Amino acid sequence: MSLEVEVDALRKVPLFRGIDETKLRLLAFISDRMQYQTGEHLCEQGEEGDTAFIILKGEADVRVRTRDGDRSVATVREHSIVGEIAILCDVPRTATLVARTDMDVLTVSKDDFLKLLKEFPDMSLEVMRTLAQRLERTTRDLAAARSGGAAA
Repeated sequence: MSLEVEVDALRKVPLFRGIDETKLRLLAFISDRMQYQTGEHLCEQGEEGDTAFIILKGEADVRVRTRDGDRSVATVREHSIVGEIAILCDVPRTATLVARTDMDVLTVSKDDFLKLLKEFPDMSLEVMRTLAQRLERTTRDLAAARSGGAAA
């Protein structure tokens, strides 16, 4: 995949929509392109989070350990970024990510991701907005689950 194709793919990630071309080029350049096969684990719940994953192609299941065993709680698809919580909060991975299909992924190291956020405040704002939306959705889903109703 060429740098141009990667930049075009990054432009479709909601987190990076408001980011200019130069910054997207830099992000694509410092990222590593990885391929994962169906069933392969991208990361494991509880391990140190040293990379974020930007999904260019394919899907993955987000699984968490529960008292009743592993449970799939979400599916992430093309143009999603995952794994950034462990990087930003310096906490262990909150879930295991398992390839549901063959995948093409850009991985961004913790150090590089944090440098980008520090250097480009507009990117930091987009990260905060995206995480706030996820938190709102999770809170709404949790409230619905506790009340016995379906999530909106």
